[in-house]
Amino acid sequence: MGKTLEKIVRKEDSELSDQNQLILYNDDVNTFEYVIDCLMEVVGHVQEQAEQCALTAHVKGRCPVKSGSFTELKVLFDELSHRQLSLTIE
Repeated sequence: MGKTLEKIVRKEDSELSDQNQLILYNDDVNTFEYVIDCLMEVVGHVQEQAEQCALTAHVKGRCPVKSGSFTELKVLFDELSHRQLSLTIE
């Protein structure tokens, strides 16, 4: 298999695997309460889990909030981005 094809196959495999993570980043714009509410409403976190994610992102600069397939996480990413949270899918 050529190197180009291998890269394409590996990229597709990673996009379809359950090994992707939705990462929340700290920002200086949104309040803790707002971030917690967003995580509860969109991701389905319980209060304590959302609070822990918000605190971890604040202290460490980032926090994985959900693992899953790229397709599943993209829906959450789009909604949370629409709500002005800073995120990536890795």
